[in-house]
Amino acid sequence: MKLQSSIPCLLSFGLAASALPQSLTERRIGAASRATVPTIWLAGDSTTAPDGGHNGTEGWGQYLQYSFGTNARVNNSAYAGRSARSFTREGRFARIASEIQPGDWVIIEFGINDAATLTNGSTSSTGDKGRPPCPGVGDETCTVTFNNATETVYTFPHYIKSAASTFLDLGASGIIISEQLPTNVWESGTYTFKPSRFAYYDTLSVLELGGPAAHVYFVQHGSYAAQAQKLLGKEAVDKEYPMDHTHTAPFLADVV
Repeated sequence: MKLQSSIPCLLSFGLAASALPQSLTERRIGAASRATVPTIWLAGDSTTAPDGGHNGTEGWGQYLQYSFGTNARVNNSAYAGRSARSFTREGRFARIASEIQPGDWVIIEFGINDAATLTNGSTSSTGDKGRPPCPGVGDETCTVTFNNATETVYTFPHYIKSAASTFLDLGASGIIISEQLPTNVWESGTYTFKPSRFAYYDTLSVLELGGPAAHVYFVQHGSYAAQAQKLLGKEAVDKEYPMDHTHTAPFLADVV
């Protein structure tokens, strides 16, 4: 089953905040039908995940369901503190692959936890925490010791393309590779936004996977979110970052 009329909404999923929640009756009516509708799987970090980075924050993925009503079911498999590398190593992409059905969609959004310098000898709680990729955009590899075991580390595009290819091979109707959200664009006192290098890696990955002709799409989620924050203004936005400049309170998570 394809998402047909829902595809335009998927390609602009950052607009989910403009859709209101269904009534309780509508939700009950739709509950039975969701077993036969496609699932939209979310793979990402705390900016997407349930409960965000904790401490009163929330991930944007918790509000995507409102855009689809009973036409699709959203499974938010994002997890706080993860990068494309650690999401792969921990088997989180594999778990999605084990449950995905033909006709499902997957949205992949990483970058927040991927930017550190690769460090040898790290553990889950020390050094780079096993998050950053090997430098490069192709087939480069790095060998490090992580948690006292040897790990071959790949580039960011490698992790993204590998996961996307697996999902497509399993019959996914489409893959959205999404630009990471910005940190507070008003943090300096004036509006400042520049896409990270991971936006380039995302677009490169989409092109190398075949782009829309191969059912792979890039969404400028971070750029949309930055513009939304610009329109809200500094005073309103600052209040929506209760713990740091990265994790959003529920209202802003819904907006972006």
